[in-house]
Amino acid sequence: MSKHYLNVLFAPKSVAVFGATDRPDAVGQIVFHNMLESGFSGGLYPINPKNAEVQGQKAYKEISEIGEPVELAVIATPPQTVPGIIEQCGIHGVKAAVIITAGFGEAGPEGVALERELIEAARRYGIRLIGPNCLGIMRPGIGLNATFNKGGANSGNIAFISQSGALCTAILDWAHSNDVGFSSVVSMGSSTDVDFGEILDFLVSDPETHSILLYIEGIRNARSFMSAVRAAARFKPVILVKVGRHAAGSKAAMSHTASLVGADDVFDAAVSRAGVVRVQTITQLFTAAKALSCGFRPVGNRLAIVTNGGGPGVMATDRAADLGLAMAELSEGTIEYLNQYLPPNWPHSNPVDIIGDAQADRYHHAVKACLEDSNVDGVLAILTPQAMTKPLESAQALVELANTHSKPLLTCWMGEEQVNEARAAFAQAHRPHFRTPEPAVEVFSHLSDYYRNQKLLMQMPGPLSHHVEPDVESARLIIEGAMQEHRKVLSEMESKALLSAFHIDVARTMIAHSPNEALLIAQQLGFPVAMKINSPDISHKSDAGGVMLNLRNAPEVRAAYQHIIDNVKRNRPNATIDGISIEPMIVKPNGRELMIGVTSDPVFGPVITFGAGGTMVEVMGDRSVTLPPLNRFLVKDLIQGTRVSKMLGAFRNMPPANMDALEDVLLRVSELVCELPLVKEMDINPLILDEHGALAADARVVVEFRQPSADRYAHMAIYPYPTHLVSQWQLADGTNITIRPIRPEDAELVQSFVRNLSEEARYFRFMNSIQELTESMLVRFTQIDYSREMALIAVTADQSGELELGVARYAINPDGGSCEFALVVADKMQGKGLGQKLMSSLMEAARSNGLSTIEGEVLRNNHKMLKLVARLGFNLKPSTEDSGITKVSKKL
Repeated sequence: MSKHYLNVLFAPKSVAVFGATDRPDAVGQIVFHNMLESGFSGGLYPINPKNAEVQGQKAYKEISEIGEPVELAVIATPPQTVPGIIEQCGIHGVKAAVIITAGFGEAGPEGVALERELIEAARRYGIRLIGPNCLGIMRPGIGLNATFNKGGANSGNIAFISQSGALCTAILDWAHSNDVGFSSVVSMGSSTDVDFGEILDFLVSDPETHSILLYIEGIRNARSFMSAVRAAARFKPVILVKVGRHAAGSKAAMSHTASLVGADDVFDAAVSRAGVVRVQTITQLFTAAKALSCGFRPVGNRLAIVTNGGGPGVMATDRAADLGLAMAELSEGTIEYLNQYLPPNWPHSNPVDIIGDAQADRYHHAVKACLEDSNVDGVLAILTPQAMTKPLESAQALVELANTHSKPLLTCWMGEEQVNEARAAFAQAHRPHFRTPEPAVEVFSHLSDYYRNQKLLMQMPGPLSHHVEPDVESARLIIEGAMQEHRKVLSEMESKALLSAFHIDVARTMIAHSPNEALLIAQQLGFPVAMKINSPDISHKSDAGGVMLNLRNAPEVRAAYQHIIDNVKRNRPNATIDGISIEPMIVKPNGRELMIGVTSDPVFGPVITFGAGGTMVEVMGDRSVTLPPLNRFLVKDLIQGTRVSKMLGAFRNMPPANMDALEDVLLRVSELVCELPLVKEMDINPLILDEHGALAADARVVVEFRQPSADRYAHMAIYPYPTHLVSQWQLADGTNITIRPIRPEDAELVQSFVRNLSEEARYFRFMNSIQELTESMLVRFTQIDYSREMALIAVTADQSGELELGVARYAINPDGGSCEFALVVADKMQGKGLGQKLMSSLMEAARSNGLSTIEGEVLRNNHKMLKLVARLGFNLKPSTEDSGITKVSKKL
């Protein structure tokens, strides 16, 4: 397996430090001192044009004097010197640089110009940059400490990436006294080149990293970030703190990093879809990481509390309610078991108060019963030191239970002197323990969030969710018509026509331009009617006096027309008025008024919102947010995140609402967002839902020009399942074959396929004697990001469902313009043309994704594959690195 292209940054064999000096407390002095003290075993070269020696080491006036290859440059010199240094590094063959120096994009027009010059020089020579304006990077395991932090870090398995250098120094100081070690510490600085996405890519494949922690102020490239963080979260826990949660904080974050900061609930929705845990404090960041590293398998949010004191149990229960956790309902079997071991006066419910005289055996039985109850997802055990308590023995009993159960078991031994030994026992066993109940409950909340978000990560919706396809072309024509008239706001009739094209039921609407026309329309539609101002400038029609409801006869309609016009002219004198819209009065006695919206986040692109509707929507503030594309699982999760969802069941003599109809509308809105990138905003308010179905009573759509892209889903942060790549094919013997992109639920199919390959076929594919795929390999092969890679599998129907016959896949190379492919076909299917068909489909997919070259490595004795690629027009040439491999490539 080839090394990651950022290996020169994270595992360099040689480092040059520009600005290394003997001057006390200078940044260059601290950086070079750290490199010497950390025990870096590679070549280390101080660059200082004035001194022949720095800190006892031979110094060089410039990099060309070294006479040896240098893989990493660390730069701590004045900003105006940095572009020239990058030029020198490029000539010398350096491929990575850490720029600690500040004074670039954050320092006004002169700094912006310097930064542009710096980036141009780096790109000219293919140098990848961390920074500028950063603390630097650390890899304690190899003795790399290219930072100006006072001191180093313990070696460990946590990677920490931060946009704040100051926060890095504080955390490194805290970590020493809290026994926390790191595989990597990266201070991002201004992120002019390498960003979160690329660093996450490296850490996914880094065997020294078991979990990844992020401190984020803002995201520059949403697609790159989402793609990388989703890939990372499939293999390793990713936990983050995001600042700028409130308006004042967001403003500070923008000025500090020059990054766009999106609405905080949108960011929350995005990272939830990525399978990531978001916490609010630095302490939570590390406690959550420790808990997730204990081997727990979180399965839900139902918490059981075992305590020897009522007060702490109530404190924990209150915090659980604050966080939306469910207190587990103990099963009858658990209660019967506990009756055998607990005093008669125990409360027979959760929290399980095992009474103040509880010793180790009582803790053992109570916690064991809860862990083995299928209604319980995790246990918090609390101990307060009382006269007859045995804190250490009780702790040892729970450590034994934790070692034999996979559910989360968190402990809180309160007090100090009497519980010190017990806390040491928990620490030695690497089991999470806490001094007070609330932080323990918060960590359980993070564990349950991890479980929920991992389920969200597994969802791979396509852009279209129904068998009846929308009329996308008609919808596009509506938008184009408005834009040709230089309008961004569609009329109500146009907006409803757009919804109708996606099979969303709308209230029939007609426009009147005079009182008499209003009367004729009302008679045609049938009384009673609703009348609303038709204006591209007015979003909130009621506020402008532009709505009159339940008009029952001709005189009322005629009078209402002029009354609405007068109101709007008085309240919104500058608004353009284009008549009055008239529609039948919707009479739904059991109707709930809801709102579905679309907004365009400046970072993450289109976002779908759901919540309570009507005129009080802003006041109620009841909205749940998600990123498209959606499927039914994600739609249900969106709905459940609102208060109004509690009113959708049977409520105050009203029958339950038709949830299928509501889900269908949300799925159709997801389709609309995927297929119409020019839609910037949309409100369906109200959407009236009752037991019979859903009806869009009012709608408003705002469009915005967007530069056309070869990538039809370039406007989205999460790439949909590419249904347009599904195709049907037939073998000469009549066997029907479906060729489609791989899905996460194909894991068993893929495992069975690999297991049934001959040893030769497995060796040719994996270049080793693999027998079957590990769990992590299955995840890597089936849970892919379609914007970065593609896997097309050929399947046919059999008695058990589907049978895999072959697979072709590509992964985009770091240059973004080429890809590497792999192909394997079931032994019994070889020689039937399936390999050629799969490769042709894969090359077409790569071509349509804007890639220019497809390449691969084939074993020299894999004659069938070499014949196939030659037939497909690939160029073949022997590898200069391995005589047993032929390199093949083709321009697309």
